[in-house]
Amino acid sequence: MIDESLQSYIETHILPLYDSFDAAHQRNHVDMVIEQSRAIAADLDVDMNMVYTIAAYHDAGLTADRKTHHLVSGTTMREDMRLRDWFSEEQIETMAQACEDHRASSNHEPRSIYGKIVAEADRFIDPDTIILRTVQYGLANYPELDKEGHWHRTLNHLHEKYAEGGYLRLWFDNSPNVARLNSLRQIIKNEPLLREKFNHLYDTLSK
Repeated sequence: MIDESLQSYIETHILPLYDSFDAAHQRNHVDMVIEQSRAIAADLDVDMNMVYTIAAYHDAGLTADRKTHHLVSGTTMREDMRLRDWFSEEQIETMAQACEDHRASSNHEPRSIYGKIVAEADRFIDPDTIILRTVQYGLANYPELDKEGHWHRTLNHLHEKYAEGGYLRLWFDNSPNVARLNSLRQIIKNEPLLREKFNHLYDTLSK
């Protein structure tokens, strides 16, 4: 169970931040990360209030920018004095580090099990959702590209992050993400199918 006063604070002051973020990181995304984090943590010896709070804050740094948002998320936690109502300084530092470590492109392993939980939860790998978010992000951040430019950006990103040899790492062998990642990799290998999915999404989203 999550402390009711903590949940009320986060639902009132933190989750609304996501309403102003790009289409791939809005309220449905943070809700998914919270749900996945709690599911992953259910059989682990961890503090569920910490798990919930990390998930809620993990992308809060997008108020600044995308490149450093994980670091800003950590700073946001450290500077939020209200969190002292529920957590010790040591717990807050652990949570801040978990936010800092959650990025798939991070060059180091998360420093605690809490970082691994949120990193895994943030990688909820539904193939169609991943492709949709990739196209959405491209349209939002690279308006100068034409359709072919967006196709190549989508293709390059999916190969760089999700294909075999990509930088994405999973932290729990029993995670449902393992099977989902394999399914996504099969789509990436099938370029005509991937192009068909891209064309549909691009034509729909760019209208």
